[in-house]
Amino acid sequence: MTKFPFDIVGFDLDGTLLDTHQDLGAAVNHALAIAGRPEVPIGQIEGLIGGGAKIMLKKALEDTGGIAEGEFRPLYKALLAYYSDNNAVHSRPYPGVVEALDALAERGVKMAVVTNKFESFATKILTELGLADRFETIIGGDTMGKGRAKPEPYPIIEMMKRLGGGRTVFIGDSSYDIAAAKAADVPSVAAAFGYCNKPPHELGADAIITGFDALIETLEGL
Repeated sequence: MTKFPFDIVGFDLDGTLLDTHQDLGAAVNHALAIAGRPEVPIGQIEGLIGGGAKIMLKKALEDTGGIAEGEFRPLYKALLAYYSDNNAVHSRPYPGVVEALDALAERGVKMAVVTNKFESFATKILTELGLADRFETIIGGDTMGKGRAKPEPYPIIEMMKRLGGGRTVFIGDSSYDIAAAKAADVPSVAAAFGYCNKPPHELGADAIITGFDALIETLEGL
């Protein structure tokens, strides 16, 4: 067998490994209900996902009338509390995820998750779905400190450091992911099936996949 081209494969979480939009939407709508705002239709939640819970809620509040100074923090805390208790109700891996992770493990690849979701939330949901032990490390939006989440390169650089270095690629579905990979000087693959905040071909990734069944072949082609 030809040697696999990467030692490390990093993954974004929401919209890449997992379809989480229903649980995230329920948490956003819980906060909006407290604020007396109309719900965001679940079908529109995907457009809010990518930059973390704070950005997601700010967008939802802006879309439903804005938010007065001083009122945001209590709503944000309510969203986090609700999501902490309900983050794996509907969330599931995308088709082909488990098989792709198996295939990478068979090739001796080290894997990690780098997400803008809080590390504790990411760890909890991956644990509840039986996936946490497949990853060498899980890095969240709060892991590296304020202002050091994606699209900054710091979490991807930290991922490589924790996994011992080597040829690395990052898989994600948003401009945050691809920009972070570029800033960390690693190639990237855009997950076109995710919550892309731009058309996939405009994200600037080195390759695009429309499903996990194409991941191995795509990585071998980079």
